[in-house]
Amino acid sequence: MDVRVLSIGGTGNISRAVTQLLAERGVDLTLLNRGLSDTPGDVRSIHADIRDRPAVAAALRNERFDVIIDWIAFTPEHVATDIELFAGIVSQYLFISSASVYQQPSPFYPLVEDAPLGNPGWQYATDKIACEDLLRRETGFPSTIVRPAHTYGETRIPTAVDGEGYTIVDRMRRGKQVIVHDDGTSLWTLTHNTDFARALAGLLGNAAAVGESFHLTSDFALTWDQITEMIAAAAGLEPDIVHIPSETIAAVDPGLGKELLCDKRHSLVFDNAKLKRFVPGFEATLSFADGIERSLAWFDADSARKTVDAERDALLDRIIARST
Repeated sequence: MDVRVLSIGGTGNISRAVTQLLAERGVDLTLLNRGLSDTPGDVRSIHADIRDRPAVAAALRNERFDVIIDWIAFTPEHVATDIELFAGIVSQYLFISSASVYQQPSPFYPLVEDAPLGNPGWQYATDKIACEDLLRRETGFPSTIVRPAHTYGETRIPTAVDGEGYTIVDRMRRGKQVIVHDDGTSLWTLTHNTDFARALAGLLGNAAAVGESFHLTSDFALTWDQITEMIAAAAGLEPDIVHIPSETIAAVDPGLGKELLCDKRHSLVFDNAKLKRFVPGFEATLSFADGIERSLAWFDADSARKTVDAERDALLDRIIARST
């Protein structure tokens, strides 16, 4: 890939997989971050805080990039800073939005990129929509909007209620109940970060993708009960599932409840035809059953990784007690 890429962030759950893939492919890649995390592989880094506009402008004074990916732009103010810094000097700006921007429940099933946006009950989604609106108004700024859904990797165990770390497996291995919201039958799409990385790589430097929006997800939809059962199977266990209404969970913890009521309680299945038109040959290939085995193997390889979120564990116990 004959493009120079600047990745703002680049060491998180999703972005790290992209960094690793681009490095393996020999892409001219530079990370811009505060240097608080290890940089994957032999990748060039520039240490600066993107929130400090003068410092970033000084750090990039003699730099030129074809593509810029901002992994940590969450508000219109963040995007406005990027526009000020990069307008006129970049051929493509990738904004990492979120599938949470879609109206739920949606009149489209499966979801297409032109489905109506709007999730007023969740500030995170509202801010992402405002970012997208700003980029659409800036018609001279060459942006591509990317909407990941629930993306996981080796270091993540994706759940709706039990957190993203080892806590759910610890509960299972101690014989404790694990919560699945509502009746466990709503459909959810999970995407491994390595599949996401291959999809995103196909959009980099793709002039036809400028001005377009894409959701980057797998084609694998599972019920929340199936997801929980597959996590347990990877741990060699049978889960003791307790179904609790989202409203009950929200009454105990409004923040967690908001994620459910505004997002995860609704079935979310995607039509990826548009992405496949722009990235010919792309298919998500890693099933959740195989992907979660990789995650459990990563945690089991080092006992230090098996940290339990004591606050989340206690919260789950309170929610279960409230429901009985």
